[in-house]
Amino acid sequence: MNALPTAIRTVRWMVRDTFRQSLASKLFWVMLGFTVLCTLFCLGITVNTPGERPRHSAEIPDRLPKGYDPRAAEQGIPESGGTMTLGFGLFELNVPKFREDAVRFFQVWLAGILADTVGVLLALLWTAGFLPTFLEPHAVTVLLAKPAPRWSLLVGKYLGVVLFVALHATLFVGGTWIGMGISTGVWNSTYWLAVPLLIINFAVFYAFSAFLAVCTRSTVVAVFGTLLFWLLCWAVNMTHLHTIAVEVQGLTPASTFLLDAGYWVLPKPLDMSGIFFDAMKARDYSTPIPQLEIAKAKGQFYPELSVLTSLAFAVGILALAVYEFRTMDY
Repeated sequence: MNALPTAIRTVRWMVRDTFRQSLASKLFWVMLGFTVLCTLFCLGITVNTPGERPRHSAEIPDRLPKGYDPRAAEQGIPESGGTMTLGFGLFELNVPKFREDAVRFFQVWLAGILADTVGVLLALLWTAGFLPTFLEPHAVTVLLAKPAPRWSLLVGKYLGVVLFVALHATLFVGGTWIGMGISTGVWNSTYWLAVPLLIINFAVFYAFSAFLAVCTRSTVVAVFGTLLFWLLCWAVNMTHLHTIAVEVQGLTPASTFLLDAGYWVLPKPLDMSGIFFDAMKARDYSTPIPQLEIAKAKGQFYPELSVLTSLAFAVGILALAVYEFRTMDY
């Protein structure tokens, strides 16, 4: 009768315990320190766009680097009109005429590449030991002795890690957004869309890490298995888009079916990057993924389904982990 309230209390306690574990292992401060460094780096950004004017609705977004072609001006080819300095003047880049484009370009690089790829992989690496440590017999038997459903222990721990990463994703995006806003005067609110996309991307792959942790109780397997799984998903995602963009010779109906099935069943990290790219309207100042653009032009890219099927995979693999944990002997 009291199973549900007990399960809810257990989940809440496991979430709180995850944050306690992150503080004890100093991981909380490591990730916070990384955010502080990135925020300081953003405070050192300056953008100089002389002669900036309102953008025309039909204006060509692509521009040549300044001085690339001496005949560009007489031929009417637009050139970059300013510079961006990084690291308090240590580096200098040519940028478009528009300050907002320069800031958005850096935000796409910061959130779409550094955070969404490197950051997610590092978060998976750093948090991979949370569940195997928790599942050690000497650590979990005390909890199992209490009248709490086993599923609530695992789900609580999973949610605790996801919320922990969600907090740091919010701090990272918020800190870098404030840093760039102060240094450049551009306050681009669409940059905040990176937060839910980062959380979804991490949550999906951490569900697979939880499954490996339950099956093996090994941090090494959870780390390398999840990284290899991410590479597999990225390769399947790219191959699927490539077969849409280019007519690949030698594919049989059976291989095409298996590739399509793998694409729809597995998480789609490349699609998630493309969704953020579109949300930031980055094609006005950055080069999109060619295969993804062709898939969009052919009407074969479905961002909503990409997100939903990736989340469905996370729910399914986490359910398998819960089932394995419930039948495990200690």
